[in-house]
Order: sequence, then structure tokens, then C-alpha cells
Amino acid sequence: MTDNSGTRALWGGLRVAVLALLWGSTFLWIELALRGLSPLQVTFARCALGALVLVVACYATGHRLPTGVAVWRHIVVAAFFCNALPFALFSVGQQTVDSGLAGVLNATTPLWSIILGLALGSERGLRPVRLAGLLLGFTGTIVIFAPWRTTGATGWGALAILGAAASYAVAFTYMGRTLVRRGTPTISLSAAQLVAASGLTALAVPIGGLDAIDPGPTVLVAAVVLSVFCTATTFHLTYRIINDEGATNAAVVGYLLPVVSVLLGAVVLGEDLSIRVVLGMAVVLVGVGMTRRQGATAAPAEAAEAVPATETVTAAEAVTASEEPSAPGLATDLRPADAGPAPEDRPSDTPRPLLEKSGELGLTQ
Repeated sequence: MTDNSGTRALWGGLRVAVLALLWGSTFLWIELALRGLSPLQVTFARCALGALVLVVACYATGHRLPTGVAVWRHIVVAAFFCNALPFALFSVGQQTVDSGLAGVLNATTPLWSIILGLALGSERGLRPVRLAGLLLGFTGTIVIFAPWRTTGATGWGALAILGAAASYAVAFTYMGRTLVRRGTPTISLSAAQLVAASGLTALAVPIGGLDAIDPGPTVLVAAVVLSVFCTATTFHLTYRIINDEGATNAAVVGYLLPVVSVLLGAVVLGEDLSIRVVLGMAVVLVGVGMTRRQGATAAPAEAAEAVPATETVTAAEAVTASEEPSAPGLATDLRPADAGPAPEDRPSDTPRPLLEKSGELGLTQ
């Protein structure tokens, strides 16, 4: 078997593009859902319905939710930093901060991720071209949103949104170091995290989520799309990217969100595209391309960490499983997370295995 790094990079880039498209459309569907639901009701609905979708997908592909207490403890912590805390901080921040400054502050997530990675030693392989791509992507985001046009008070609201962006970075890093590559399939992890997020959000419903609802057709469709595609699917794809390429590459998707939002605004809402916005989008795409140039071919440093023997599948079990019929992508999950092609088939410059073609996009794992 020959490792085709070009094909792997193509599938990785496609996964990032799909994640950016779905994640970037989140604000559009939230706006429609808010026509009949309160903000907290929208949050709870997307977490609960998204969790249901992933749990069904998990069991339909022959997997199950994690059972270990230690794993669930990590999942609850990840759900807090990736869901409950940033959602609350965004709600506070957007009361005094306009969308332009909020977009720039939200785009600091990849930078926070780099800082955490360097501090924790998981970004030892960071190269100048990749760092330049991260800074260039942030520069393009600033050009798109033009925060210098912001007027009015910001204060604590800006700090709240900055805290939300940092919270996402903490969550991605935490997920990369404690949950992925530990023998639990990513479909199980993503389903479990949304279950935990639903529980955390449910605790806050009595505080501000008991308002009367007005579920018209548009509101229901928006809520379903938001839950199934913009929450369930994006969570699973995020886990796949963290598993295969590391926390920083998952965070870089944040740079593409304003590009998707602007394009959707132009296509769906008929909004104008200024030269400044188009230039900013081009800069963002170049910057993200530079980060992908390094990130698609190098595994994250934490992949070298040993996987506890009690949480992995033995080689004999993997061989047995590969000889039996299974659902697409199932065999890939049954193999140890750090297993790959036979030594004689694996190029010395490729530290992580080539994913099975049927599971490259990550939708079946």
C-alpha cells in the first residue's frame, strides 16, 4: 500500500471546507430560529436534537457511548469549555459589542490555540510559514470586519467575547490531549459531548428559557438545520480534525467563518460585497492555505503520546475485525488510534496513517 499524501491532503481540505460551510451558516439559521424561540431555547434545542442525531448515528454504525467514569469526566469538562461557557460569554458580550468587533475577537481562537500549544509543548513542530499563515488569516479577518468603524462602548463585552474565543481554544486543546487517540471512536466522543452539553444547558433553562415559543414553519426548519448540520455534523467533523491534525488546525477553521458568512449574505440576502471585504476574504484564504500546507502533512506532536493499553484495541482484535463485514468506516475505528500501515509500507516522513478512503471525510467514524 502506498501512502498518497496528496489524496489525504485533498480529503482533509474537503473536510475543513464542509466544516467551514456548515459552521459559517450557523448565524443565519440562529437568526431565523430566534423569530420564535428565545436564545436559551435555541441553544438547548440545538444541543439536545444534535445529541439525539449523533447518538443514533453512533449506535447505527455499531459503536456505543463511552462508559468509563474518567472519560465522561473529560467529556463534561470539554462540553463546559466548548459549549456552556462560550455560549454564555457571547450572550453577555454581544449586548455591548457590534458584530464587526465581535467577529475579530472571535477570530482570535487560532491564536489562543497556538499560545496554548506552545505552552503545553504540543506545537513543537510549528514552522515559520504556518505561523505566518495564522497571522495572515487574522489580518484578513480584521480587513473583513473593519473594527476601526466600531462606535459606542465595548468594555466588559469585548473581554467576554475574547474570553469565549479563548474558551474554544482551551476546549480544542483539552479534547486533543485527553479524549482523542485514546481508543474511543470520534463518533462516540462527539455524541457524548453533545449529551453532556445538553445536560449543562438544561440546568440554565429555568433561568431564562421558559418563555412562550412561536414555532412557525421557518422557525422549525431553522432549528432542525441548526441542530442536525450546524451542531451535530460540525461537532463530529471538529473531533475528526482534532484527532487527525491537532487542535490548532481545528481552530483555524474559525478564519473561514466570516468568509462563509459574507458569501451567504451576498447570495441569500443580496448584500453588497465591497472591495475591502473581497480583499479580506482573499487574504484569509491565502493564510488558511499556508496553515494547511504544513498541517495536512504533519501529525500533531501529541500523537506521539502513549495510548493507555486498557483503552485500545489489540492488534489481534483489529485483524479479526478487518476480516468480518462491517459498516463503512467501522474497521478504521476498531484499529488502535496510533496504528497505521505496516512499517514497510509507511514512508518515513509520514507519522500518521492514511485513513481509509470511505472514512476520509470523517462522517462514518
